[in-house]
Amino acid sequence: MRAGPVAKGGALVAGGARRAHSPRGVAQPHAPPHPSPPLPLPPPRPEVLFAAAAAAAMASRLLRVSAALRLLPAASARAAPARCLAVPGGLASDEEQATGLERKVLEAMNKGLDPYSMFRPKRYAGTKEDPNLVPSISNKRIVGCVCEEDNSCVVWFWLHQGEAQRCPSCGAHYKLIPHELPH
Repeated sequence: MRAGPVAKGGALVAGGARRAHSPRGVAQPHAPPHPSPPLPLPPPRPEVLFAAAAAAAMASRLLRVSAALRLLPAASARAAPARCLAVPGGLASDEEQATGLERKVLEAMNKGLDPYSMFRPKRYAGTKEDPNLVPSISNKRIVGCVCEEDNSCVVWFWLHQGEAQRCPSCGAHYKLIPHELPH
């Protein structure tokens, strides 16, 4: 049993002062209990103060001019943009901020078109005169037919471009039609 204080995580040195071990095993003194006060900042230079005052004046002038332009009639070409994005203070909608291919797809969907065949296909009679139309970007496509409404089995077959083809199980007719992607 040892007599006297026991240093946890450090070594006890002469005079009872504790020193922490560094990762290499060399004793280092502990940090002082209270950190020294921060050094005072030097006074700002005159050119910094001038730049800050100029920036504040410029921002103030910009706000005054923009407020005055809002009061002008909308007939002025400089006063109002051609298209307002969102209600002031609100967020722009998806249609307002969409660009490129996303914008083309949204416009096509708003017109009722289905650019990527995302909607459920239109129902047809499935007869030879009125076959189920299957869009494809190539000259053949694999098709799955659920022959009966409550059936859990899917019959898969290749559908080729040309005349309507029949499902090998139930006899429903399918016809491949060309489809172009929107881009």
